[in-house]
Amino acid sequence: MKKITTLVFIFILGLSVNAQNRIGTIVVPDTLSFDGEKLSFNGGAMRKVLSFKTYSGSLYTKTKYTDDKKVLDSDETMAIRLNIASKKVTNERMIKVFRKGFDDSMFGNTQSLDERIEDFLKLFDSPMEINDFYDLVYIKGKGIKTYKNGKELGFITGRDFKYALFKIWLGNEPACQLIKGGMLGVAE
Repeated sequence: MKKITTLVFIFILGLSVNAQNRIGTIVVPDTLSFDGEKLSFNGGAMRKVLSFKTYSGSLYTKTKYTDDKKVLDSDETMAIRLNIASKKVTNERMIKVFRKGFDDSMFGNTQSLDERIEDFLKLFDSPMEINDFYDLVYIKGKGIKTYKNGKELGFITGRDFKYALFKIWLGNEPACQLIKGGMLGVAE
């Protein structure tokens, strides 16, 4: 009986280990659920600056994607998870990354989104710490819900906002080419 219990324990432990993905030192779940929709890990990678790991980015979708344009154009619920891996990543620096990312993704023409961008950036006014994670969740046909460590911070309307936000990592000139390839499952 003891052997059977041990085997069952090892089997269950093996299942739980397989339900996670490792990105550098960050462990992310295989699935996430938002508003009753289950999303699966599409891919992810770690951003490094001068060999320092700063944050990881992961993409969660209902359908497996390898094409950035299909992700950007899709009107299905999906999420980007950012995991903070360094104390050098502060909310001020992340706001700068978002600001530059929106500007790049919109080719400097952000006027149609300026008010929503400012509302979005206000969601990042609290200090960031190592192991904090942010979920940027596009809810089909509605907009972006932002969560910090599982707690909802706010909601920004519009599929056009999702397009610009996701383009920061998945556009032609992403914030980090390595994260883009990792999110699409086409880079190691």
